Amino acid sequence: MMTMEFEMPECDDGSDEGKLVAWHVEPGDTVQSGDRIADVETDKSVIEVTAPGGMVVTELLHEVGDDIPVGEPLVAYDEVDDAESESDESSADEGPVSAVSRVDDGSEDAESEADEGGEEPTSAVSHVEGESVAPDEADDATEVLIVGAGPGGYVAAIRAAQLGLDVTLVERDAYGGTCLNYGCIPSKALIHGSDVAHEARNAEDLGITADVEVDFAKLVDWKDNVVDQLTGGVENLCQAAGATLIEGTARFVDDHVAEVETDGGASTLAFENAIVATGSRVIEIPGFEPDGEYVLDSRDALDLDEIPDSLVVIGAGYIGMELSTVFAKLGTDVTVVEMLEDVLPMYEGDISRIVREEAADLGIEFRFGELAADWERDGDGVVVTTEDEDGATAELKADAVLAVPGREPITDTVGLGALGIEPDDDGFVPTDAQGRTARDHVFAIGDVAGEPMLAHKASHEGEVAAAAVAGEPAALDHRAMPAAVFTDPEVATVGLTEADAEEAGYTTAVGQMPLSGNGRALTVESPEGFVRIVADAPTGTVLGAQIVAPEASELIGEVALAVEQRLTLEELAGTVHTHPTLSEAIMEAAADAAGEAIHTH
Repeated sequence: MMTMEFEMPECDDGSDEGKLVAWHVEPGDTVQSGDRIADVETDKSVIEVTAPGGMVVTELLHEVGDDIPVGEPLVAYDEVDDAESESDESSADEGPVSAVSRVDDGSEDAESEADEGGEEPTSAVSHVEGESVAPDEADDATEVLIVGAGPGGYVAAIRAAQLGLDVTLVERDAYGGTCLNYGCIPSKALIHGSDVAHEARNAEDLGITADVEVDFAKLVDWKDNVVDQLTGGVENLCQAAGATLIEGTARFVDDHVAEVETDGGASTLAFENAIVATGSRVIEIPGFEPDGEYVLDSRDALDLDEIPDSLVVIGAGYIGMELSTVFAKLGTDVTVVEMLEDVLPMYEGDISRIVREEAADLGIEFRFGELAADWERDGDGVVVTTEDEDGATAELKADAVLAVPGREPITDTVGLGALGIEPDDDGFVPTDAQGRTARDHVFAIGDVAGEPMLAHKASHEGEVAAAAVAGEPAALDHRAMPAAVFTDPEVATVGLTEADAEEAGYTTAVGQMPLSGNGRALTVESPEGFVRIVADAPTGTVLGAQIVAPEASELIGEVALAVEQRLTLEELAGTVHTHPTLSEAIMEAAADAAGEAIHTH
């Protein structure tokens, strides 16, 4: 046997490199000509890389996730003589020629044999996307295929199964999706932990002093236990409803057929209807691609081994501000770099101002109007170079940089092209009021289907899509879609702002109650913030609300109900609220909008 290297073959879609997404062999495996070695994903398709001839694999030269140029060695192997003849016969007429080269072992005989070998063996390379597979030829079948088990996909699976449909739910990472595993839940767990530590350290005004130490590894373990409990619950709920769960990656290959890749290999699955719930991912800033050590994304930040002494955070949106607040409360020196002129730029100025001022009180430094241009290693840390619009630069030293500029929908992994579905200019899949795409039997829900990218929106859309598949009367006809940011204080909104309402043609009535006049806010040392209610002046119908307050995420539900049910200011203000509570501020703001306030003017 002779030691050889099998190089990354030419891609018949014209790509000059591909990302390694799966190995199908291990060192020591014996494979024959045409056996599947690996899957490589290009911008256009997933390519199956197959063996050019009989071989014993000796070494895998790349890891899953690596970008591999055409011609780069992929695997090392020992040639098997008795399989070589089969390879020559079976592959003589197949696809593009792969580059296969001998590893130099110093043997002149080996070199001469290479020269005498004539044509090099060819690899069997084929597109997964674009193959034509008839449903009756598929390995298995289901009525409803759901791709992605995040808050949209798993809810859709449960509801569809409850409605009597045969459901298959495919998830390639973790049940519960990004929100449950790497976003909403773990971040709120760490927010709670940092709040406890901060409050204990800063209660001198109450006559309470404490020397607080944070075992961050233990805090992260507790966070992980919370996540595990919930992900296990999601899996149990799906199974109890009767849905079939598959851990793997699904990619459409025909109008009613998907290929599902699992650890056990690939198979085809025919479906009558499909629901795409592939979610979103963090946008990568060029030059600041996460490495998990010096450049972090939000997922990395939630899984650190220890509290960093210092961080540069790129982005003052909701993710950047939430995580900046967490680490500042845990004792990290945080500097936030933001191209725009304030935090939470998607919100009104008085909301942003309160959040910014409270963050500054925690010691967070802001550099607005600056772009993170570059970074480099500096001993055990980093130096981040920023640049303003005039070209002036600054250098910021820190242990690491946390890059959280936002998120983008994932539409490039599921083979939408095989269905004839194209994302819009913003990368989202266009849908109708039932979540139906341009293809009547295919639905899209959650982040992939458009703004706002919220977990609870995804869940609601999942229920609607499942009902539509089952033939039930269902549509996305909600008026209220609340949103919350878990900063300090929290921010929560629903419906229209005053500017939105006036632009829509309403004559507005606006009422506001500052928390400085709310007894409960004072007793919990949180007088910063307000509740604002926006209504249609002629009818008194509640149109929206903006809340900056502790537990704003909980308070907003009352106003969301008012917006959804077209309640009036009189009905909201006339409902007796418990005293002393933060919710009284909602009652007072509604009364203020109606011109009948007692505790504000």
